[in-house]
Amino acid sequence: MMLLTPAIRSQLRRNADLSVRRDRDHCPVVKLFTPDAQATWLFTELAADGDTLFGLCDLGLGCPELGYASLAEIQSLRVPLGLLVERDRHFRADKRLSAYAEEARRHGRIVA
Repeated sequence: MMLLTPAIRSQLRRNADLSVRRDRDHCPVVKLFTPDAQATWLFTELAADGDTLFGLCDLGLGCPELGYASLAEIQSLRVPLGLLVERDRHFRADKRLSAYAEEARRHGRIVA
């Protein structure tokens, strides 16, 4: 499965461009997850390099945080059963990233 479709890439890039100018608290565009582990990511931006993503990152250790991640590294991950990271095709953000981050801090994991 393609993790980032052209439409998703376009929206992530648009958000990155907006962040430079003014708006920095976007709704997540894409949710990625490991099907046989606890890792989840909610991304709002993609840098011009086409690899650096910004969003809420949760590796399943109980301490989700805002930060940057490499798309190439995420695509290369193999989790315990050898499965790849997947995109949640049904995810639709209903709030801004800051609200997801606050909720994740309270629960110790991303709730989305």
